[in-house]
Amino acid sequence: MTNANAADVPAERFPSLATPRLTLREIAPTDAASLLAIHGDREAMRWFGSDPITSLPEAEQMVQTFASLRKPPVLGIRWAIERNQDRRHIGTCGLFRWNRNWKSCSVGYELARDTWGNGLMTEAVGAALTWGFESMALNRIEAQAHPENAASLKLLQRLGFVEEGRQRQAGFWCGEHHDLVQLSLLRYEYSNGRKQ
Repeated sequence: MTNANAADVPAERFPSLATPRLTLREIAPTDAASLLAIHGDREAMRWFGSDPITSLPEAEQMVQTFASLRKPPVLGIRWAIERNQDRRHIGTCGLFRWNRNWKSCSVGYELARDTWGNGLMTEAVGAALTWGFESMALNRIEAQAHPENAASLKLLQRLGFVEEGRQRQAGFWCGEHHDLVQLSLLRYEYSNGRKQ
């Protein structure tokens, strides 16, 4: 599934991942237009945690922001999700807020609305989690989801995440404060789940 190891985390070579239907690769400047289409879709971004973007320069800045995660000190990694059947860039997923001392980070993701409901994000995030536990030596991966984002909560639970509680008005986007559900997945839980 992966062609990277722990030594590659801060290196120049970007760790591409493969699943049966997807390639997780480095986000490139040429992805800006598709990022604008995804992140400019107000309905698709309703639960993302930031306001929708409205211009190509904002999307180009997003490419730079995602790339900066890999610059020293490495804070995480964000992959472009490319569908193998047509090489279309359909979203991103990644690990961020990397705390090396605590061996923890957070996971985030988004997908073009016309590709929802096909299990693609389960594939993509599953590959990212495996890479995080194996190559970043993580013990804990955290996630936050809006309590009304049933699809995201179902995805996380399917991947083994355990709900820990509700953070009151922890997020602010689109002019409103939002509660967030806190979830986590531990290394031993993920390893045990993969053996079953």
